[in-house]
Amino acid sequence: MIVIADTSPVCYLVIIDQIDLLCHLYGSITIPPIVQAELESPNAPSSVQDWIKKPPSWLTIQSLNKPPDPSLNRLDPGEQAAIALAEQLSANLLLIDERMGRQIAQQRGLNIIGLVGVLDEAATCKLIDLPTIVDRLQQTTFRISPRILESLLQKHLR
Repeated sequence: MIVIADTSPVCYLVIIDQIDLLCHLYGSITIPPIVQAELESPNAPSSVQDWIKKPPSWLTIQSLNKPPDPSLNRLDPGEQAAIALAEQLSANLLLIDERMGRQIAQQRGLNIIGLVGVLDEAATCKLIDLPTIVDRLQQTTFRISPRILESLLQKHLR
């Protein structure tokens, strides 16, 4: 399975100490160099900077064969490169959170999942205690509708 990730899902999984879920769920993850650079940025949380300095063996950093399509210019560089790499590698899945990036990726025929989808899969596989992880997530700058989080929690209480 080929899974490409944008910056946000990786960043928040590191912050909430659940980054290894990606390995458990998907085996390996590929990111473009610009996503690596965003994770290394001085603006990134120190835990994220520390993590990407010593990336795990299941993380691959792969360059694009050509620059992203100009139609992606309204997205940030990480999203542009992640979408372009997902297309280049015919990825099975693209991990992306930002609304516009998700919409464009879907319009281009890519299968997408966001951080909440990853947590949903992990809870379904009994890899996490969802209420604890949602509580950790809510202590970060991650923004999502409280209604969506409540729906997710209710789904896994059954």
